[in-house]
Amino acid sequence: MFVNMQGRGVIALPAQLRRRFGLDRPGAQVEVVARDDGVIELHPHLAVPADQAWVWTPAWQERIREGLEDLEAGRSEVFGSGEALLSALSARDRQ
Repeated sequence: MFVNMQGRGVIALPAQLRRRFGLDRPGAQVEVVARDDGVIELHPHLAVPADQAWVWTPAWQERIREGLEDLEAGRSEVFGSGEALLSALSARDRQ
């Protein structure tokens, strides 16, 4: 695939590539790597990687806020191991 170099060194990536790599999202960036062998590489970078976007949804942000409020208010427990946590959760389920 070839793209044309525009004024001031601007390169416009085709819409299908921008969508495919999430470069049509706000905050998306492209890292430019100039290799010693004369190859120029473009590496897409997202402000929020696609596999982590769920945590930025309003519902998850509200859950995180609630959790932080619970921590600040002392409504939390510390467990010495994953097994201890699972045991406590199982005990709560039986209540």
